[in-house]
Amino acid sequence: MRLLLLSTTALLSACATAPTPVGVASSPSEAIAPEANKSAQLAQLFEDYDTAQLAMSPVSKAYRGIVDESYGQWNELSDAADAKSRALDIATVSQMRDQFDRASLNTEDRLSYDLFEAKVARSTAAYEFRENYFLFDQMNGLQSFVPSFLINIHRVSDLATAEAYISRLQSADTLIDQAISESAERAAAGVTPPRWVYAYVISDAKNVIKGTPFEAGDDSPIFADLKEKVGALEISDTEKNRLIAAGAAAMVDDMAPAYRRMIAEMERQQANAPTDDGIWRLPRGAEYYAERLANYTTTDLSADQIHSLGLREVERIHGEMRAIMQTVGFEGTLQEFFAHLRGGDQYFYTTREAYLADVAKVLGAMEAELPRYFNTLPKAELRVKPVEEFREKSAGKAFYQSPTPDGSRPGTYYVNLYNLRDMSKNELEALAYHEGVPGHHLQRAVQTELGDVPPFRRFGGVTAYTEGWGLYSEELGKDMGFYTDPYSDFGRLGMELWRAARLVVDTGIHHKRWSREQAIEWLQTNTPNPEGDVRKAIERYIVYPGQATAYMIGKLKIMELRERSREALGERFDIREFHDVVLLSGPVPLDVLERRVDAWIATSLASPAKE
Repeated sequence: MRLLLLSTTALLSACATAPTPVGVASSPSEAIAPEANKSAQLAQLFEDYDTAQLAMSPVSKAYRGIVDESYGQWNELSDAADAKSRALDIATVSQMRDQFDRASLNTEDRLSYDLFEAKVARSTAAYEFRENYFLFDQMNGLQSFVPSFLINIHRVSDLATAEAYISRLQSADTLIDQAISESAERAAAGVTPPRWVYAYVISDAKNVIKGTPFEAGDDSPIFADLKEKVGALEISDTEKNRLIAAGAAAMVDDMAPAYRRMIAEMERQQANAPTDDGIWRLPRGAEYYAERLANYTTTDLSADQIHSLGLREVERIHGEMRAIMQTVGFEGTLQEFFAHLRGGDQYFYTTREAYLADVAKVLGAMEAELPRYFNTLPKAELRVKPVEEFREKSAGKAFYQSPTPDGSRPGTYYVNLYNLRDMSKNELEALAYHEGVPGHHLQRAVQTELGDVPPFRRFGGVTAYTEGWGLYSEELGKDMGFYTDPYSDFGRLGMELWRAARLVVDTGIHHKRWSREQAIEWLQTNTPNPEGDVRKAIERYIVYPGQATAYMIGKLKIMELRERSREALGERFDIREFHDVVLLSGPVPLDVLERRVDAWIATSLASPAKE
């Protein structure tokens, strides 16, 4: 799964080493673990699996904050690495089934058993279509991954980790050349992104090797990062100068030539790339899209069902928006109000500093209210950081990076301030709740801090759960008394509408064969978002098929389960307990989440009422 190796989530879960399982029963009589040791033995099985994965993924170790002898290395991008990862999954799930009788496990271990089976089932389905992934696009790809990883993830705390930084600079050419070779093979088989994608990739690649030491000018972002990190070390100036010189040499002699080869290959592919946008054009494209939808939503909903659901949700949200129009006294149609919001200077910031200052205020106010709605809060700090200059033109609107388990790196909310006219004031509050608290930072930091669950649950992910929680958090903010400005509440609805519209345009592009321009026109007509925001979003959905459908589907399920709980428990319902039920399992498929909530309802009803 080479494309997934370039994304944060998969870097923490998709890599593996040789698939030799540890502790396999040597005879049938040993197949069932003794009762007293079942939990410990199952936990050890999952620890061994995690160790095997990490052994093949130095990048995953860095995301976890692990520094060892492999800290200066990259992952291998090859068919052999893919096969080892796949074989490890199969060997481990087989060992689990042979050694453990699910029915005899305790509740928590049964959950881990079921979640591991579901994880392997999803990876098995994805493996079948691994050659359909795009290795270079504006959302994923080594052109941005290499510098962003070194700047944001590679920690320099001493001489050894500084040397490891330089080692990664020196060996980045091998990693890049592996991706170039595989990308060329896929292009020959007809697997390329649409033609318009290449301009973004080429621009990003050129930005990386712009400036000192690659050419005259200001320091490039990666060189500035190296100098800052080395400069902070308590070592002699002679050592600092040596490290910086070695890093500069690696950038010029190793990285830059590899980036030029990347650019040349992208330009070659660009000349012959297709103009059709959907993945229906790829080998077994319809089956591939069905797999993507099932993977991201963890449901069996078809593309047509998802499309219809999106249309219904868009209509509902439009109705709620018209009510706010009346509240603020706007006279005209909903589309005219959209145009007013897109064009009014009063709805946009003029400086990045002002935007970030208001984010800090909004998150500070929310943090103060969290104990009223949550029993479990994250220990990790949250920082807000603008997307770096070299990738801000092509990067998404906002995203989140989980903290390390040891606290050496905080959770980070990245906000893209490349074009402030794409970042409405009206949406700031909802976006901050989604990416920060009570959204991704709260959920993913709590997940990382679940010390008593297997690593694949602490560090893995289920998109419908994680992104569903983020979108649920936006509406939870209203339940908590925020969005006091009706325009900000309209912005919340706009964000929800955005996720409902994704159900329509994602399936429109990849199932109904809509063009990029057709999808852009539909989104502009039905949402208040500015043109730049709309265009960038559609371009994201084209190269990231199915992922965008998970948000609304996950949110609707969480809301459904909350209201089911509230209705069933009446005065016994405690939203803090409900949130614990959702959060303390870590990410789970939506059917598993439903079973957990139903079990909690049953247990609560059977228990004496609290005084």
